[in-house]
Amino acid sequence: MATAYECMTLEQMIARMKHYHPNADASLVERAYAFAERVHGGQRRLSGEPYIIHPVYVASILTEIGIDAPTIAAGLLHDTVEDCKDVTLEVLRREFGEEVAMLVDGVTKLSQLDFTDREERQAETLRKMILAMGRDIRVVLIKLADRLHNMRTLKFQPVERQVAIARETLDIYAPLAHRLGVYTIKAELEDLSLRYIDPEGYQDVARKVGMKRAEREENIKIVIEELSQKLKDLGMHFEVAGRPKHLYSIYRKMVIQNKPFDQIYDLIAIRVLVDTVPDCYTVLGVCHTLWTQVPGRFKDYISVPKNNMYQSLHTTVIGGRRIPFPFEIQIRTWEMHHVAEYGIAAHWRYKEGGDDKAFDRKLYWLRQILDWQGETRDSHEFIDGLKTDIFAEQVFIFTPKGDIIDMPRGATPLDFAYRVHSAVGNSCIGAKVNGRIVPLDTPLETGDRVEIMTSSAAKGPSMDWLKIVKTQGARSKIRQYFKRELRGENVTKGKDLLDREAKRRGLQLGVLMKDENLEPLLKKYAFSDAEDIYGAVGYGMIAAAYVITRLYEEQQKAEEAAAPKAPPALPEVGESTSARTGKPTQGIYVEGGSGMLVRFARCCNPVPGDDIVGYITRGRGVTVHKADCVNAQHSEPERAIRVSWAEESIGRFTTTIQVIAYDHPSLLGELTVFVQDGGAPISAMSVKISKNKTCTIQMEVQVESREKLDAVLARIRKRPDVIEAFRLGR
Repeated sequence: MATAYECMTLEQMIARMKHYHPNADASLVERAYAFAERVHGGQRRLSGEPYIIHPVYVASILTEIGIDAPTIAAGLLHDTVEDCKDVTLEVLRREFGEEVAMLVDGVTKLSQLDFTDREERQAETLRKMILAMGRDIRVVLIKLADRLHNMRTLKFQPVERQVAIARETLDIYAPLAHRLGVYTIKAELEDLSLRYIDPEGYQDVARKVGMKRAEREENIKIVIEELSQKLKDLGMHFEVAGRPKHLYSIYRKMVIQNKPFDQIYDLIAIRVLVDTVPDCYTVLGVCHTLWTQVPGRFKDYISVPKNNMYQSLHTTVIGGRRIPFPFEIQIRTWEMHHVAEYGIAAHWRYKEGGDDKAFDRKLYWLRQILDWQGETRDSHEFIDGLKTDIFAEQVFIFTPKGDIIDMPRGATPLDFAYRVHSAVGNSCIGAKVNGRIVPLDTPLETGDRVEIMTSSAAKGPSMDWLKIVKTQGARSKIRQYFKRELRGENVTKGKDLLDREAKRRGLQLGVLMKDENLEPLLKKYAFSDAEDIYGAVGYGMIAAAYVITRLYEEQQKAEEAAAPKAPPALPEVGESTSARTGKPTQGIYVEGGSGMLVRFARCCNPVPGDDIVGYITRGRGVTVHKADCVNAQHSEPERAIRVSWAEESIGRFTTTIQVIAYDHPSLLGELTVFVQDGGAPISAMSVKISKNKTCTIQMEVQVESREKLDAVLARIRKRPDVIEAFRLGR
């Protein structure tokens, strides 16, 4: 990849694309270029440059890694839907086809939805991109190119945003590039991130590396000359070159491994490219003849490739009297080298007419993400799962049949069992590692051969297993098992509660439970079907009265669709800003001015950030309810009054949360400390223990805002003994 941040012309872009894909549709790229140039006309970046510079750079990066025409076109168009007026996915679909539109959609931010904070929006945008990756892996290549150019121009961002963007890049996007094997992008993202996260550390490493550059170049020259002469004598076709380690890899050794710079010897790596696999092993023999091998530093990634398709031989040797320190030699074929540099992007160079089964096997980790992301509703928990399961350092484990399975470092035999299959994990009764029976919490190491012992008589997972497993995948499958066990009971209970509430109002549940009536509830709570609603009502997440009210309202709307609708007396959510007159009382603006007594409804306990409505209560001033409160829905419309939250903080508000967890002796004490440490003091609590070894805990907590409440709930949900945590009074 070009190191001078070169921006290709359209002609250069097409010529490079044709080099990798002779039959590529150049007209598609030309049309995309002209379209992007037109719709971005007049827009500028923070640097002051015309905005079109950015998508052209993105397309240039994609062209350099050898990707195909639709992806390059999507790179040119990737910001048009997000940033350009009147450009929609339908427009792109009509102009450039479904393939290009799908790729652009995958990298378009979720900017139209209501999120509690910037982090949640970023997390959900990332989740959307990962899901799009499941349909087409090229989505993430566009995003990586986009992120790379943004990192190259990060200096134009405000200082406080620089660190946040750099941290996200180092935590998410650089590991993604690593997983996909795109070394050229990964290395640059890491170095650029380090520059902003630890500027002093970056400058220190750069300075020390620069001081030894001349010495390092001389040593490289000596090694290349000696090795080249031996390979020439054998009549081999080869190329030998030196490659310096990128700064971040040196920084990690100095900071994480606590090594002084003078003790980091592998500042250089010698790379040898040859024609065939047998030639690779011949070169390895030559290297070990010329120099002394360092024990334990030989790695054969040709016979056992990395999960990102990387293949190479790595050996570390000591150069003797002329070069009295260790250095690394990497040996691979020309084709392996292309894959090593461009990773998954190289797939498009060779895929025509080829078998994609081997390629698909390399993407097991992506399928793993797709499996458990749907079970993880909390955005922050999803991101944490990515970091621990997918982007952590890997170990390679052998099955009894000799297959290799990659796992995050620290994974246990129980994680391995669930990685093989949910049924294997649920029926696990023990494990053998290298032929010896070991505890289920034993950390696995690279090269371990693991055998899982199962029994059809096994009673299923234990609650304690949630404390043993280290991966999100295993944790999700265990939780899923217990939720499934509890689901039947809660569905039956919820359906009964809804039926009784409907009959109390003279309604029929069967009539109300139509798909069109259910749609708003399914969308609001991210439920998949009616059974999810029954279950939520059964364990107390939603009040039966609220569900029946919403279903009845939808039924009325359907029946009165043809008739003109009278203006609602109830203030509409989002229109309450007209109440901002006078001074706020208890943090509430009331339409008509200040001086009115304000109280908060105990039935729903609104907190700042909630959509609210107010009702004049005789002798008690204005009562503030959540907009979706059941009692508010039944209040007299003529008593409604507009209210809104004051912008300034006025202290803490009381609300009620419910936690459903697996019961154990220390649960209550641990959970109490956990919630209060999270910034939500508890003022009251009640506990109900069920026969199925679960307990339901209701807590009155003090919080400053809905955002803080959501953060507390997200923190609770991360506990392995918690099944569900939610707010009551919805």
